[in-house]
This record gives sequence, C-alpha cells and structure tokens, in this order.
Amino acid sequence: MPTPKRTFAAALTALSLGLSLGFSAPAFADDIVDTAVAAGDFTTLATALTEAGLVETLKGDGPFTVFAPTDAAFAALPEGTLETLLMPENKDKLVQILTYHVVPGKVMSGDVVKLDSATTVEGGDVMIKTMEGKVMINDATVIAADVVADNGVIHVIDKVILPSDM
Repeated sequence: MPTPKRTFAAALTALSLGLSLGFSAPAFADDIVDTAVAAGDFTTLATALTEAGLVETLKGDGPFTVFAPTDAAFAALPEGTLETLLMPENKDKLVQILTYHVVPGKVMSGDVVKLDSATTVEGGDVMIKTMEGKVMINDATVIAADVVADNGVIHVIDKVILPSDM
C-alpha cells in the first residue's frame, strides 16, 4: 500500500512531467519572469508584477520558488478585484499578495514531499498537502510543477492565494 509521501511524490512527478496541462519550461532556462512570459499563460501575473515593482526582484539572483497563478486564476477573482489591486493606491496590498506566492530558495517537487508548510517572502506560511492525489498550496491546486528557471523554479497553480490577514 502506497504511503502518503509516495502518493505525494507520484503526484508531483506526474505534474513535473507537464502531463496535466502541458506547461513546460522553454528549451533554454531564463529568469523566472522571462520563463513565465514565454509560457504564455501568465500575462496577468506579469502585469501585476510590473505594477507592484517586483519584476527586477524576480529577475535577480534568487533563487526563488514561485507559485504562479494562471491568467484563468486571476480571471476567477471576484469582479473588479484585479482592477482595484492594480490601482497605484493599492500597490502595498498587491505587493503583499504577490510576495505571498514566492518562497525563498529553489524548492523542487521532490523537496516538497518533506514539507507541510513553507514561509513566503511576504512572511506568512502557505500550507502544503496532498488531497485526492493532487498537490495543494493552501486551497490552490498545483497544475504543473518544476518549471525551471535559471534563478529558481515555478509551480503553476489554479488560484490566487491570499495571506491569512486578507
């Protein structure tokens, strides 16, 4: 009978192969921002990073682990939420949300098996678990793992996650 860690590892391995939605890293590794832009499903994330002034940080040395919400994840936010967050007067809140999606260091799927939480750059913790064969970051599902960049790794998630104080 498989143990929870083996089930977790198997789920992450399948995700890292890009089987769920076909996300994969470009043929050459680039920084996290360029890798996400090249993947084509992160234009909203790229816009939000630009408005928050975080692009240069995520182009830096790192390493970083980014739980990257897709465009569809941002589109699923309540109507008007994204537009409000992108307003200059809400920059601090946008930075808080985006940095909650980033963990210092390069945490590959094989390393995640050993974790039940991780502290984000924002300062809060995200919960990591396997549920019904899926890897969850808080209430978001990892839909592709181990998209490697030269300054870290991206794990694609299907929801925007929020710090507990929001």
